[in-house]
Formats: sequence, C-alpha cells, structure tokens
Amino acid sequence: MNIIQLIHENKDMFFHTAVRVQLSGCTSILDVGCGQNSSIRSEIKSIYSEGIEIDRKSVTISKKNKLHNKYKVGDITKLDVYYKPKSFDAVVAMDVIEHLTKKQAFLFMSSMERIAKKKVIILTPNGFCKQGHYDNNPYQDHHSGWSAKDFEKRGYIVHGLRSFHWLRGEFATIKYKPWFFWGLIAFITEPILYFFPTKSFDLFAVKTI
Repeated sequence: MNIIQLIHENKDMFFHTAVRVQLSGCTSILDVGCGQNSSIRSEIKSIYSEGIEIDRKSVTISKKNKLHNKYKVGDITKLDVYYKPKSFDAVVAMDVIEHLTKKQAFLFMSSMERIAKKKVIILTPNGFCKQGHYDNNPYQDHHSGWSAKDFEKRGYIVHGLRSFHWLRGEFATIKYKPWFFWGLIAFITEPILYFFPTKSFDLFAVKTI
C-alpha cells in the first residue's frame, strides 16, 4: 500500500477515534438525521442504535445495509413527538444542524438534551459552509453556520476536526491541488487542531448530561 492509499483509507480515522471515545460506556444511541450511510456506522456495530431520518429513500438504503437496529422516518425538529425523555444513553447528530435554521436548531438541541441520558454529540462545520442539495434530496441544503461559542454557551465542550478551516470547501472536500500534499497536511494536523476548534473545519461538540 502506498502513502496515498494509506491517507485515503484512514482520512477519517481521527474522527472515528473521537466518536468512539465519547461513546464509551453508552449502550444505546439515537442517530439523528442518520442518512443512508451513517458516519458513525463503525461505532454502532456492537451497540443498540436507532436512526431517524426525514428522507425515506435514505432510510430504505440504510435499512438494506442494516446499519441500525430500528428506524423511523420522521421530522427531526419534532423529536419529542417520537421519543421519551432519557430514552437513549447518547443522542448523536452528525452534519445535521447546519441543515436547520438557527431557531429550529436551538429547539432541536434542547430536544436532544432531554432525550439523552449521558451524552449529546454534535458535528457541524465551523461557520457557514455553502452547500446545495444533491442526489435529488432538498434536505441537503445548508441554512445556518455555527461557532464554538454557540455550543459553549449551552455547556458543550468543543473540539476541532478535519484539520484547518481554510483547507476544505463544499462537502468538506479539500480545495487545493495537489491533493496528495494537502491531504497529507490535513491528515497530520488534525490531531493538533482537535484542541483548536476555532481554527478547524468542523466543530465536534459534546455535552455530558
């Protein structure tokens, strides 16, 4: 295996490590806005998990791949309608809240915090990152941008992921060529930028309930 293959195959290694650490001790997970190929699929293999997603096509694909134990097609801004308080150890929303307006998202976060017993984990771009819908899914549009302070005011601990903010663009793709060089920079610096969320592309916010 050459260095390019190594970087490509392990480009999300640090993300998965961070999620795995935060989910330690959790035996049930609600994956909100799970999509068709949950980004935490490798962390839920041995844990009971449920997924909720508004796009029925995405749920069908995820079901086929057997990523979650149970699914619900529903509006994630109405979580309290579907789930009782303290019904999951962890409630996770990866690349979700940027698809809501700020007003919707703050209410959404309050619902997540009510449903979780132990942890709420949120991943979102640092600041507004333009993105339109794709794959004929209008729910992929971005409607809000977030800062570390937005989460810290609500009692979250915030870390940074996916390296420097300026390095990535729409769909979190690396903006510069040659990809090998900038991909290597992203790979090497991500563990350092974990401690500097204001400089990072993604914010990884965790609240202990």
